[in-house]
Amino acid sequence: MSTPERIKTDVLVVGSGIAGLSFSLKACRYADVVVVTKKERIESNTNYAQGGVAAVFDPGDSHDMHVADTLVAGAGLCHRRAVEELVREGPERVRELMDWGVRFSREGGRVSLGREAGHSERRILHAADLTGQEIERALLEAVAAEPRITLLEDHFVWSLATVMDPTWNRVRCAGALVLDVHGGRWKAVDARSVMLAAGGTGFLYRHTTNPDIATGDGIALGYAAGAAVANLEFVQFHPTAMYPAEERAQLVSEAVRGEGAVLRRRDGVEFMPAYHPDGSLAPRDVVARACDAEMKRTGDDFVLLDLSPIDPGVVAERFPNIERECAQRGIELPRDPIPVVPAAHYQCGGLLTDWDGRTSLTGLYASGEIACTGVHGANRLASNSLLEAVVFSHRASIRLAADLHALPGIPSIDWQLPDLEAPGSAAVDVERTIRDLMWDRVGIVRSDDRLEAARTEIDALSGHAIARDGTGPGAMRGRQAEFMREVAALVVRSAQRRRESRGLHFTESHPRRDNEHFLRDTVLAR
Repeated sequence: MSTPERIKTDVLVVGSGIAGLSFSLKACRYADVVVVTKKERIESNTNYAQGGVAAVFDPGDSHDMHVADTLVAGAGLCHRRAVEELVREGPERVRELMDWGVRFSREGGRVSLGREAGHSERRILHAADLTGQEIERALLEAVAAEPRITLLEDHFVWSLATVMDPTWNRVRCAGALVLDVHGGRWKAVDARSVMLAAGGTGFLYRHTTNPDIATGDGIALGYAAGAAVANLEFVQFHPTAMYPAEERAQLVSEAVRGEGAVLRRRDGVEFMPAYHPDGSLAPRDVVARACDAEMKRTGDDFVLLDLSPIDPGVVAERFPNIERECAQRGIELPRDPIPVVPAAHYQCGGLLTDWDGRTSLTGLYASGEIACTGVHGANRLASNSLLEAVVFSHRASIRLAADLHALPGIPSIDWQLPDLEAPGSAAVDVERTIRDLMWDRVGIVRSDDRLEAARTEIDALSGHAIARDGTGPGAMRGRQAEFMREVAALVVRSAQRRRESRGLHFTESHPRRDNEHFLRDTVLAR
C-alpha cells in the first residue's frame, strides 16, 4: 500500500463556502492555512443562497428587534447570548464583506434592504437574487491573493486524526487523511488545529435545494472523532422550491414573499391566513407544513406562488435569476403563478460549539451550517445563516490565534490507509435508499412509527459494506454514502429523543410543545 504524501500546516480548513473562506482570510494573518474542498471551490451551499444577509442597517431598525425576531423563530431554543453576539457583530462583519469586494445591491446611494418571513423590518442585504454567488466570488478572489492559504480542490477528507496530547492529557484533533479524488493519491495533513466548515445535510433528502455535495461529511467526521452534536432533528424545509423538484430543486427566494407574493391553492384560494396571522410571511416551518397539509388535503402535487401583487419592474430588478428560470419553464412573471413544493434546505443543528467555534474535541473547530452555535434554536430565521457564518468564523479566528500558542506541535501520525476497492452495495443504491426513507419517514411531518421504521431501515444499512469503486470519484462516492448513513442515523436518534413538536420538528405522535421536559438542546456524543 502506498505511503501518503505528508503536508504540515498550522490550520486545516475543510470546506470552501462563506464560513471556511472568511475564516481562512482571518487565520492566514497569523498561521499557514490549507483549505480542502471535495469539489470545485465555488460549489457550495453558499453559492446557491438567493436571499441575502440579515443585518441591522436601516435607521428604523434596531438590534433589539433583530434579536426578538430570531428568538421568536427559534421557538424557545435559541441561546440568547449567541443571538445577541450575532446581531451586535453583524453589521461590522457585513462591512468587512464589502471590503473584500462583495457588491450588494444599492438603491439611492445606500444598500438595498429586502424583507423576508419572520423579520419585522427590512434588513436583508442582497445582490439581486444571487447573493451567495456574489459572496463566493469575492471571497475566492480574496483567498487567491493570500500567499499563506493553499487551496486543494477535488480533495476529499476521509477521516480526522486524533492523538493523546501529553501536554493537555486529553485527546485532540491533529489533522486529516485526504484523498486526491482525480489523482487517486493519499495526502496526510498534519495540522495543529482543524476547522470544519463543510456545509449541510440537504442531500439526505429526496428533494433538496442543496447541491449533491451536501452529504453531512463534516458532521460524520467530527462525531466519529469524538465531538458532540446537537439539535439535528431540526431540518428546515424551504416552502417554495419550483415544481417539479429536480435533483437539486430550484429555490424561489423567500424575499419574493417579502415583496408581496402570496401562496394559493391550485383553485386560486389564498390559504396561509388560515394557518398564521402573518399569512405568506409566516416563519418557514409554518409555511412548509401548511403547503404540505394543503397538498395532502387536496391531492395536488404543488401549490402556487402568486407574484401578481408585485410591480413587474421590481420583479425584473430584484429577481432576475428567478425570472430567467421561470421563463425557461414557460412561466411569465409576474403574470403567471409559480408551482412550488417544499424541499429540504438547511440543517439547524450540527457539531456543538461554544461562541468561539470550539467543539467538545480539543483542536477541532466548526463554523457555518455544520455548527450548532445556539443561534437558530428550533427554526432558523431567514437570512441569518450567512451572517452566522461570518460572525462565528471571525470569533473562531480570534480564539484560535490565542489557542495556537498553547497547542504543541503535531507528532507524525502513522496512518492506516483504507482499501479503495472494497466490494459491497453500490453507493448510488444506498444513497437512493437513504434519501427516500428520510423524505418519507423523517420529513416535514413525523410520527413515532415512521421514525422507528426509519431507524430500523438505517440499522439494516449499517450492516452492509458499501462498494468503493477504484481510487478516485468512485471511492469518494462510497465514503460519502457511509457518511450519509451515519448522519441519517443521528438525525433519527435526535428526532426520537424529542417527544414533542417544536419549530421544525413536528410529530403527529406528540403534537404539542412541552416546555417542562424539552426546553433544551438534544445532544448526542460518543
